[in-house]
Amino acid sequence: MILKLQQKQPNLNGTVRITGSKSESNRLLLLQALFGNFEIKNLSNSEDSDMMQQALASTEKTVDIHHAGTAMRFLTAYFAAYEGRETILTGSSRMQERPIGLLVNALNSLGADITYLKNEGFAPLLIKGKKLEQNKVALEANVSSQYISALMMVGASLPNGIEIELIGKITSVPYIEMTRSLLTQLGIDSTFEGQIITVKPVSSVDISEMVVESDWSSASYYYSLAALCDSAALKLSSYKKNSLQGDSALAEIYTELGVETTYLDTEILLKKIQEPKSKRVAFDLANSPDIAQTIAVTCYGLGIGCDLTGLHTLKIKETDRLEALKAELTKLGAEISVSNDSLHLKPGTNYQADVTIKTYQDHRMAMAFAPMALRVPIAFEDAEVVNKSYPDYWDDLKSLGFEINER
Repeated sequence: MILKLQQKQPNLNGTVRITGSKSESNRLLLLQALFGNFEIKNLSNSEDSDMMQQALASTEKTVDIHHAGTAMRFLTAYFAAYEGRETILTGSSRMQERPIGLLVNALNSLGADITYLKNEGFAPLLIKGKKLEQNKVALEANVSSQYISALMMVGASLPNGIEIELIGKITSVPYIEMTRSLLTQLGIDSTFEGQIITVKPVSSVDISEMVVESDWSSASYYYSLAALCDSAALKLSSYKKNSLQGDSALAEIYTELGVETTYLDTEILLKKIQEPKSKRVAFDLANSPDIAQTIAVTCYGLGIGCDLTGLHTLKIKETDRLEALKAELTKLGAEISVSNDSLHLKPGTNYQADVTIKTYQDHRMAMAFAPMALRVPIAFEDAEVVNKSYPDYWDDLKSLGFEINER
């Protein structure tokens, strides 16, 4: 499905309700499967969270999680410790190109029995669930934090808990802290000191419900809209100031791009207060790489340059997001270069109208580029890809006055 967007109204006002964080939801779904006894409220309605629920409920030998990267990492650890169950864990063709070897090696060092059915280091995996008696493991610290979180959560269910030694520079610390905070809320003790994470073992938890905060990654697109319009007063719910999500850094980052965040009771209010004072900005996004696409598009829409660093994990996402950003922003008229872990955009306003953005089976490519409709009409291939994290996205843009047509 190809959608064409345009927005001739330079003033945006309205309220948007965004469902729960995919990151929090998928962690809680795994913890619920491990320990039960609690209800999850404001659960994400994303395709990824739906896939996670289906996989956890499945009794089939083959579990196909399609494009759901979080589910692949979390379920690899979950099924490895599921004593007596044999599972083939697979996914889409792109998922079978995304590395999983470091996590498999870590689990096998704990006593797991995981083998590759096609290519070494990649899904599909044959997982023979066992009781994992070992409790010490070492892991490179600059890999996806989801590997680390998977080990932490499943580690709480192991007879001796788990001790994880992180080797090298640690990235995506907020996501590790998110996992720790959720464990703490469930009454599971953990520590994170220096390069060592420890999680104590538990057999059950004594809590009746957990409430998921709304997704800050999804909020990023409204920050971009606020920055690119003439004036904005956008309310988003449900958010809190002391968030567990690393992408809550948006509130501070976007002050440099002219957007003010006011925290209300259970909402945030975004207001456009000024144009950026600088013609070039620089951000280290090592702790929040998922908002890099949004920020790059915002900066181009504002006509300013940017230098974004700490982006090494973007190359193994749904697509190589750095190369995808370079290709699609170039089509729109931008001058941009990328390396293995950074992006550099030159100031400019050479906007090309009626460009069709390729989404690369990546939900964030569609959603991050949509605010450019405030500058020029723009279209998207495979627009339904937003279902992965935010199925209501196009409807919510319509509610703010965007004209959206299929073609």
